[in-house]
Amino acid sequence: MSANVYTVESLLVGKTYYSNSVTGEIISAEKDNSVWYSDSDTYKVEIIPTNSIKRTYRYLAVKTGE
Repeated sequence: MSANVYTVESLLVGKTYYSNSVTGEIISAEKDNSVWYSDSDTYKVEIIPTNSIKRTYRYLAVKTGE
């Protein structure tokens, strides 16, 4: 039996990002330790906004602990 193995980065790419300032598709993600959130890993994601052609970047926290 084999299993499909995914990374957090691969699961984020292609998802829709929603916030008060931007909504769009995540086109890349990389782990980034320059920003810290409690019990979370931080990822810098590149977003193509739905209402603009200018790409933007945001940080996402992915909870890893309880």
